[in-house]
Amino acid sequence: MTLNHRAALRHLSEADPVLARVIRRVGPCRLEPRRTGTHFEALARAIVYQQLSGKAAGTIHSRFLSLYPRRRLRPAAVLATDDAALRAVGLSRQKIGYVRDLAAKVDANEVPLARLDRLTDAEIIERLTRVKGIGRWTVQMFLMFRLGRPDVLPELDLGIQRGIQLAYGLDALATPREVVRIGEAWAPWRTIASWYLWRFLDNGDGQLG
Repeated sequence: MTLNHRAALRHLSEADPVLARVIRRVGPCRLEPRRTGTHFEALARAIVYQQLSGKAAGTIHSRFLSLYPRRRLRPAAVLATDDAALRAVGLSRQKIGYVRDLAAKVDANEVPLARLDRLTDAEIIERLTRVKGIGRWTVQMFLMFRLGRPDVLPELDLGIQRGIQLAYGLDALATPREVVRIGEAWAPWRTIASWYLWRFLDNGDGQLG
């Protein structure tokens, strides 16, 4: 199944009156997968961006890409780059280790990026979390924004937990278990529902009116 905004909005609005109000407030869904570059480049970018502000991460990522012809990352080329060059562009020792582990596992086909489209979400999470520095949340973002998988619910995401708290009038931040329970009604379009909760938070007031 691929993203189908019309079918998703119809289902979500009928299945959950609270989310229907969120959808009306936010407006049209603009979620589209990012298809540029390769899966390897997308995962390496995710590692570089971890725990950094967008501007700082963007600068380091751009310098990292500049090490390679046409700014294209290849596993073998990353493995052949010495640590000094990677440190010089701003990568920490820890992230160098993560990027190298990703490159090594992809190069050895332990992480079969060419076959990801044929794997289930659970299988992709299991394979990619074998890479150092790539956890469940990172893979869920990859599933949603790179592969366009329609039914991903990042239950550990603070934005989703906060969005549910505000939209559903909870006294405290939604727990992962509450996220999963409330989100059951959204299947098979939990990716779209998550996008709306993030955008609802972006409105700034957290009010449905």
